[in-house]
Amino acid sequence: MVGVDVQDPLLGETTCNSLLFQLQKIWDEVGESDEERDKMLLQLEQECLNVYKRKVEQAAKSRARLLHSLADAKLELSSLLASLGEKSFVSIPEKTSGTIKEQLAAIAPALEQLLKQKEERVKEFSKVQAQIEKICGDIAGSNEHERSLVVDESDLTLKKLEEVQDHLQELQKEKSQRLNKVHEFVTIVHDICSVLGTDFHSTIMDVHPSLNDATGVQSKSISNDTLAGLAKTLIALKEAKKQRLQKLQELAAQLIELWDLMDASKEERSLFDHVICYKSASVDEMTVQGALALDLIKQAEVEVERLDQLKASRMKEIALKRQSELEEIFARAHIEIDTKAAREKILALIDSGNLEPSELLADMDAQISKAKEEALSRKDILDKIEKWMSACEEESWLEDYNRDDNRYSGSRGAHLNLKRAEKARILVSKIPGLVDTLVAKTRAWEEEHVLSFTYDGVPLLAMLDEYAVLRHAKEEEKRRMRDQKKFQEQMNSEQEAIFGAKPSPARPLSSSKKVMGPRVNGGWSGAVNKRLSMNPGAAKSVSKDGKREKTRPVAPVNYVAIMKDDTA
Repeated sequence: MVGVDVQDPLLGETTCNSLLFQLQKIWDEVGESDEERDKMLLQLEQECLNVYKRKVEQAAKSRARLLHSLADAKLELSSLLASLGEKSFVSIPEKTSGTIKEQLAAIAPALEQLLKQKEERVKEFSKVQAQIEKICGDIAGSNEHERSLVVDESDLTLKKLEEVQDHLQELQKEKSQRLNKVHEFVTIVHDICSVLGTDFHSTIMDVHPSLNDATGVQSKSISNDTLAGLAKTLIALKEAKKQRLQKLQELAAQLIELWDLMDASKEERSLFDHVICYKSASVDEMTVQGALALDLIKQAEVEVERLDQLKASRMKEIALKRQSELEEIFARAHIEIDTKAAREKILALIDSGNLEPSELLADMDAQISKAKEEALSRKDILDKIEKWMSACEEESWLEDYNRDDNRYSGSRGAHLNLKRAEKARILVSKIPGLVDTLVAKTRAWEEEHVLSFTYDGVPLLAMLDEYAVLRHAKEEEKRRMRDQKKFQEQMNSEQEAIFGAKPSPARPLSSSKKVMGPRVNGGWSGAVNKRLSMNPGAAKSVSKDGKREKTRPVAPVNYVAIMKDDTA
């Protein structure tokens, strides 16, 4: 039987004992039996016991949950510590006794702090990994970096973060290098396209659209494919630039050759200065915009074709001009050639078409070059010949001057002739030495060239030998004339002594001289009554206005033949 509690007068509350007391009063009033009363009290005790059991079970479950939470907290704490690796930055509780709630309360602040650090660290890793994935995607040329990123939370230490950041820096450095490489490629492609006159935008768009600034794309592609495409494009452009420059230089050489052949004017040549100025330029020196454009090269090709056709029609004129140049060289060098036969042969070759015009001109250029060399080798001797002929001409003038009885008169210009006569005597006195030097040089030249030195077709040594013979004959003639004059003077003196009167002077001898004269039209002059001088090769010509022109040296005449004619 459960004890009956009375109402607590102080608290004024209803308790189990007060309720039992009221229940007993009710039972007493009702008259319940003791069995019913015990049965109901037993029932009340059983219900209270069940309530207590439920409460104990609930308390056990709560304790188990708290223990599990404590274990999870401890496990999470150790996991966070292992993942973050930063024990020094978080206060870790060392208390392992006390109630479960006390232990949880001790762990909770550290756990909360570590969770916040983990969240921040994950954000840092996500940010770095996102940049890494983006750069890797740019390098790979794909959009894989746009996928959701998953951060490995098992290792969130600062060491791991530094490693990831170092990897990011390496990738950023590689990206910078690739951007610089792309910029360098694009710049070179732009410069070459400018020189070639090709469309830069279409050329660069064929590699990757992002490389064209006109598209408005902010980031340029730095993938391996883009770099390979730029390198391939650059190689192709450089090869095209090299080929076009080579073609332009070939056209420039052809233009210069054709202009030189046809004596093109400066105005005509100036139209293609943009082609000629690059005739010796290197590929790297070609930086002017449009310098190697196809339309400019086409213009040069058209001009070369036009000049080629013009050259074919003017071939005879050009070849004869070359022949005239060759003949002029030979004439200045006093080398005799058959000009008529040479010109006929040139015209026949052109008409036959058996010889390319360029080959004919090249052969004539070779002849001109050879003729210049030969003329140069003869120059020294020719200069001596000119001096010799000039001295002989002065000698002839001096003889005329000495025969002039009025040479000492006071006429106008007499003093000039007197000065000339003094110079002429000095010059004439040098003739023997000049002739000896000329003979020595001529023989040395002939020994060196194994060839006879001719002057207008006449062997020079024969001319000099003949001159020496005739000069000796002239000296003998002078000696004879002096003896005859002495004899005549002696006869005059004797007659004056006998007859006492001075006879009239004897008539002078004929003034015709058997001396050297000019070589006329390749033949020897035989006219004895023609006035000849000691000059073996000077012919005086008179212009239309009556004035004397410059003396042109010609070969000496055959004085031996003249003397034979006089004897006959």
